[in-house]
Amino acid sequence: MSAPFVTAGETVSAIDVLHIELSADGLKGRAETMGVDYLGETVASMQAELGQIDEPALATLSGADLQAILPPGGSRNGLDCALWDLRAKQSSGGIAALTGIPLQPIETLYTLSLDDPENMARCARDVAHLKQLKLKLNAQNTLQCLEAVRGARPDARIVIDANGSWPESLLMALGDDLQRLKVALLEQPLAPDQDFRLQNLRYPVPLCADESCQASGDLERVADCYQAINIKLDKCGGLTDALRIRDWCHQYGKQVMVGNMLGSSLAMAPGTVVAQGADFVDLDGPLWQSDDVEHALKIVDGRIQPPVSELWG
Repeated sequence: MSAPFVTAGETVSAIDVLHIELSADGLKGRAETMGVDYLGETVASMQAELGQIDEPALATLSGADLQAILPPGGSRNGLDCALWDLRAKQSSGGIAALTGIPLQPIETLYTLSLDDPENMARCARDVAHLKQLKLKLNAQNTLQCLEAVRGARPDARIVIDANGSWPESLLMALGDDLQRLKVALLEQPLAPDQDFRLQNLRYPVPLCADESCQASGDLERVADCYQAINIKLDKCGGLTDALRIRDWCHQYGKQVMVGNMLGSSLAMAPGTVVAQGADFVDLDGPLWQSDDVEHALKIVDGRIQPPVSELWG
């Protein structure tokens, strides 16, 4: 990482990722996956899980088959996105033709690591060219950090991510302040086992499920607790399930956020498909890395251009 990435739960200075490549008829499909670290997934565990699929099964594997073979998580994400890339390379119209979703530039949030109010405000001023900010905030100095960033950046669209670190008392105490300070979205305020406290809650700003909603199978359970869903490929197990979640959100009037678990442009590229028309895009992983893969996504002032086919899709 180009700098420590600090959340309510961890400090990340480097990440380990798994690259997957599938070859057929002289064409290659690629993907990158990190897995879900808070669920215990590692590169080693994903390699072991993928190693259980035998060669004949891989040779005839389809995206639909994969949903039954592997559970949601990093292993399925890597294999699913590599399959989509391979199919896109085999198709004259690429990923847009396969999904029926035309790709346009999207604007990503930029994450400000958890820090004291003064440093968060300074970081916000340092990225004055980026108009959408996501603040990592825990239960300490929460309002002070938010007020400092808002004071430094009255122009910015602000999202807060608590990573499940707030007690219910803080959530309820801060509602009016979040509205006053024009917070656009509050992501995962409470721990996932506290979702019941949010059921049918009329909160002043929209609430978004992240850790509480891993994959499409969780949607009905959280439907009455959140107004938005953060779709992450590593969580749900790839583009196939991510598109299923996206469709469900559109059908039931939920806001769509497309997030990431950190990673290179190769990890973000499939997310640009899901992010078309999304309410919030959080695909800033490459901006946190000291280097990137070849044919990297072009990101200028937070605006992400669609991936070139040499990268993915």
